[in-house]
Amino acid sequence: MVSSSSSVIDAGVRSDWKDRIADILPPNSFFSDNINHIVNRIRFGIPLTLEDGIELFNHPMLSELAILANASKQARFGNEVYYNRNLHVNQTNICTLACRFCAFRRGKKSIDSYALSIESFIDRILPYAEHIDEIHTVGGLHPDWDVEFYSNLFSTVKSEFPDLHIKALTAVEIKHLAMKSQMSVNQVLSTLHKSGLDSIPGGGAEILDDEVRDIICKGKESSEEYLMIHETAHELNIPSNCTMLFGTIESVEQRISHLIQLRDLQTKTNGFQCFVPYPYLRDNSRLPEAQLSTGNETLRMIAVSRLMLDNIPHIKAYRMNLGEQLSELALVHGADDIDGTVIHEEIMQSAGSHTPLGNNRRSLIEKIQSTNAIPVLRNSIYTQFKYHHDDDDDHRSIKLPIGMNG
Repeated sequence: MVSSSSSVIDAGVRSDWKDRIADILPPNSFFSDNINHIVNRIRFGIPLTLEDGIELFNHPMLSELAILANASKQARFGNEVYYNRNLHVNQTNICTLACRFCAFRRGKKSIDSYALSIESFIDRILPYAEHIDEIHTVGGLHPDWDVEFYSNLFSTVKSEFPDLHIKALTAVEIKHLAMKSQMSVNQVLSTLHKSGLDSIPGGGAEILDDEVRDIICKGKESSEEYLMIHETAHELNIPSNCTMLFGTIESVEQRISHLIQLRDLQTKTNGFQCFVPYPYLRDNSRLPEAQLSTGNETLRMIAVSRLMLDNIPHIKAYRMNLGEQLSELALVHGADDIDGTVIHEEIMQSAGSHTPLGNNRRSLIEKIQSTNAIPVLRNSIYTQFKYHHDDDDDHRSIKLPIGMNG
């Protein structure tokens, strides 16, 4: 368990960050004249508009975006970069939907479909129980699993591993369970929370524009439903993350509008912990018209996200999607979190990610230090922190026994 730190407060964010940013930013003469009006808004803590976000994203000088985003990050966290010790267990790849961008999904009768029993799920955790703080589980919309199945799953996990944080189920999974069990979203979340669910991830946001969603993920939750499900979780004191999948068919304006919708909900609930922007990986899915994102564009998106989302504490460089090199670059373009040890993951790997699995703590620490940052081990909800010491011996690596069925 990580220990408390008195140097940071409120999800790791310094309370005086809006005063600090004015001191950290270079003078306006350092920036191109055409964005000085935006620099002033950032300097004085004024939320950026849709037009500001579009203008920043299209600004030709990526280096200036990096300076602005890093100033915003450093005002909040100094030179600290966060990570955690987590294990991903994708409980099933069987899904009633067939989103065009998804390479993970299988039909129930597919030869390579799988659905883990509760016993098999526990077996996935056992080799790592002493080396992780969080179990992260998302998967397909299994046609036979209802709230009772997940309630039993979470309560069993908590019984076996009482100190593990359970972060599980995306918004569309929660919607599916509500429909399957004929319950409200509030009832589903309340039941699962009592059974051991601690927080929910942000997956499934894609782009919060229903015209885009009708093309890339028809049948999933609507933009309004995604926001409603997260709002309901926050009202029940269940914190969550939020995401954006970019590089499919959306416009820059739709991306910035997405950020503003998340920011507006955060103003209302203050329940989002972290924003995770990640580019679409095309290798093994069915969306040939995807625009795809270059490395430059991905770094722009991360930097602009940090600047637009003034009230969401953390920006994550999700290395399972970005890859090792780009995730390290993201840490100098506004991101302050590199996720965790992960150990095993199937969704991004199915989509074509080549990021190595099973990174131990030492490996993550070295990646963070390579950007001249200070590695900080966090718990899942950013309330406890531990600073790395060279004599730490928690950097062993073990391989997960993979059982696809059970």
